[in-house]
Amino acid sequence: MTTAVCTSASSAATRDLAYPSFSSYMAARQPVLLRTARSLTANPNDAEDLLQTALTKTYVAWERIEDHRALDGYVRRALVNTRTSQWRKRKVDEFACDELPEPDAVPAGDPAEQQALRDAMWRAITKLPARQRAMVVLRYYEDLSEAQTAEVLGVSIGTVKSAVSRALGKLREDPELGPVR
Repeated sequence: MTTAVCTSASSAATRDLAYPSFSSYMAARQPVLLRTARSLTANPNDAEDLLQTALTKTYVAWERIEDHRALDGYVRRALVNTRTSQWRKRKVDEFACDELPEPDAVPAGDPAEQQALRDAMWRAITKLPARQRAMVVLRYYEDLSEAQTAEVLGVSIGTVKSAVSRALGKLREDPELGPVR
């Protein structure tokens, strides 16, 4: 274990000696470049990762960079290009906004009609065979998953799926629920 640590420490020292000018450049310019990286990202931790990646790219290209007076420009370009690549790879599902979007207003129905519909639905459910009725109640009234329903009733998930499907088919055909369709 000690040998591995010494080996990695010596290889780190070798790398530092390979480009001592890179080490001095990085020590002198890192705070300024970190500010640039922070301006490209919203998160300070992402900015540090971005700068680390850009400096790694700069280190790899150190011998190919002809004018070391223009290093800041090179690193800034590496920062921007790296950030652009990260941005393109990332799929954005959410966007930050100042205000929460309001849901579309659903017109409130007549409470008496809603109660009549609930009563009709319950009467239709009570017409189902006991096993199907139990599965529909557990799935849609108790809001259990198919797996949880199967576990409660001691049947397979496939049995729950097929029985609920048949039960919903019967409910769709119930004449009392015709106005709902």
